[in-house]
Amino acid sequence: MNTSKISGVSKGLLLIVGCLFIASLFYPMWQIELEAPQYPEGLVLKLHANKIGGDVEIINGLNHYIGMATLHTENFIEFTVLPYIFASFALISIVSLLVARRKMVLYFLITYVLFIVLAAIDFYRWNYEYGHNLDPNAAIKVPGMAYQPPLIGYKQLLNFGAYSVPDIGGWMLTLAGILLFAVVAMEFKLFKRFQKNTKATLLILLTFGFFLSCSTKDMEPIKLNVDQCSFCKMTIADGKFGAEIITKKGRVYKFDDLHCMKGYLSENKTDVKSYFVHDYTKENILIPAEKAFYLKDGAISSPMRGNIAAFVDENEASAFQSKLNAEPISFEEISAN
Repeated sequence: MNTSKISGVSKGLLLIVGCLFIASLFYPMWQIELEAPQYPEGLVLKLHANKIGGDVEIINGLNHYIGMATLHTENFIEFTVLPYIFASFALISIVSLLVARRKMVLYFLITYVLFIVLAAIDFYRWNYEYGHNLDPNAAIKVPGMAYQPPLIGYKQLLNFGAYSVPDIGGWMLTLAGILLFAVVAMEFKLFKRFQKNTKATLLILLTFGFFLSCSTKDMEPIKLNVDQCSFCKMTIADGKFGAEIITKKGRVYKFDDLHCMKGYLSENKTDVKSYFVHDYTKENILIPAEKAFYLKDGAISSPMRGNIAAFVDENEASAFQSKLNAEPISFEEISAN
């Protein structure tokens, strides 16, 4: 038996990889969403392998006022070469399937990983130049302000929230990379080797866990007398009543009390991942809102008259209940009212 030959399963996966590379040419690879009060439905920039799509003209019009360069497909050589690169990867997938050699698949994976790294560097460079090289004669100038979109994830740019994520084509390319790695792992029996080497397996799991933790958006401390309430637009000044939400997309919205948070959520369709609220007994310390214990009214007086105080445990809330002449209320009741 020739151990350098790949299995039938790997050949099937390589065929799927080739199809994914071809299919990615027909869908946008990446998207940058822009949200602002004056654009409630949002604006989106779609990056295909061969062109820029989406709300390009509107975005170019906005960029003109702040001195950013306008976007045109013909100004980027990447949109000329990328279709050929993806077509070449599709061809290499088919050739690897036919040749059926393990080393060829390994070299293919290494080449693809190098391409992803170089593409990420080029995308960052493009974003940096796009956000920093501003026209000094622009109508709107904010000293020290740059408008570099995020490489991936969320970033606030003045009154615009920019959210950068893969689109359908990008997820196809991601899946192609995962399947390609799976072929290499199966053919070189990487998983069996890791099972024999406990330390190596533990190191990989810890590394994977680290990257997962880095990608998770944690709560962001409220900067008192600096941050603005996302609902009433007043500066947040009281460190006992503030609130914060983090959406599933990683956006952070801050409020000067629970009344404003409820008002914002009632007016905006928002998929919330996490809720946080200030601990009443401490200054500017956020705690998970769904695990907190609450008192309402009585002597409690919050900035926007929500008049709800949050406590980290039930005993603490009970101790303050008589002092404040307040009534207990649950987070579910607060959200429903």
